[in-house]
Amino acid sequence: MMCRMIAQQIAMRLACCAYGAEATMRSLHISLAHVVSLVLLTLPGAAPAQNQPNAAEADSAAIKQVCGDFSENFSRHDAHGVAMTFAEDADFTNMGGRHSHGRTDIEKWFAALFAGNLKDSLRTDTVKSIRFFTPELAAVDADTVITGTKAADGSELPPRKGLMIVLATKQNGRWYIGTFHEAEYPAPRGGSANTPASYPPK
Repeated sequence: MMCRMIAQQIAMRLACCAYGAEATMRSLHISLAHVVSLVLLTLPGAAPAQNQPNAAEADSAAIKQVCGDFSENFSRHDAHGVAMTFAEDADFTNMGGRHSHGRTDIEKWFAALFAGNLKDSLRTDTVKSIRFFTPELAAVDADTVITGTKAADGSELPPRKGLMIVLATKQNGRWYIGTFHEAEYPAPRGGSANTPASYPPK
């Protein structure tokens, strides 16, 4: 009888020890899982990866705003405002193939246009696509419509439609137009919707 009681006590103690060991291991597993999670969150690039979609959306919105500012200043015939949407060392090539380099040259070009055949013009640029090559460089395509262009005889030309092709660059946290090319869509057959306008001499 006594031997049986001693045997039962030993069995109970062994069971308790086994349960305690299992509980301890379970606790260690939970603690290790928490530690691993914390380490992963603090690894370089872990948190930015979660924020990348938001950052891309913010950059896309900023690029669209720059294109919108360009159009708005164009329609106000504000050559300085147009030039300020460009980077300091930007390049601009218009529908006629004329090239301007740098803000100063770009401003002079638009000032001449706004004093001439584009003095009554209005412009809209609708961004269609943005492709990021790096966090600071993106290619932008936009549909362009220009109305109010004057012909050499003073008559108003039909609306001109084309493609605005931009490389946008981010400098000091702000987006600018780095390079700008315009391509005018061909006129419909039998029409003259996109007849090139005259441009001031270089």
